[in-house]
Amino acid sequence: QVQLVESGGGLVQAGGSLRLSCAASGLPFSPYAMGWFRQAPGKERDFVSAISWRGGSTYYADSVKGRFTISRDNAKNTVYQQMNNLKPEDTAVYYCALTARFIHSNNAATETLYDYWGQGTQATVSS
Repeated sequence: QVQLVESGGGLVQAGGSLRLSCAASGLPFSPYAMGWFRQAPGKERDFVSAISWRGGSTYYADSVKGRFTISRDNAKNTVYQQMNNLKPEDTAVYYCALTARFIHSNNAATETLYDYWGQGTQATVSS
């Protein structure tokens, strides 16, 4: 059974940084792509970032470009998201997701592409 476990959330002041991690286990297949989504209170879940199997292709929402960086360590089955210069509007529950499908610029942000999801980790940015 595939399981994704996020960690690294917390409370930080505006301008600060957080590093999220997502460890995958029980994987019966490879390669796979991974992504991060977030859901703010009272809002729909939105795409944040995604990364291809070898890490050669990365995709970001416009709202986080230049501030967030997604990376992965396939030896550890783990994906990371470094979040710098955080803003109060970045406050959300962050979810990692995994897909065995090939991702590209036209589909990386599509929620239904991802087959497995973590439980989420809360990131709160105070002003």
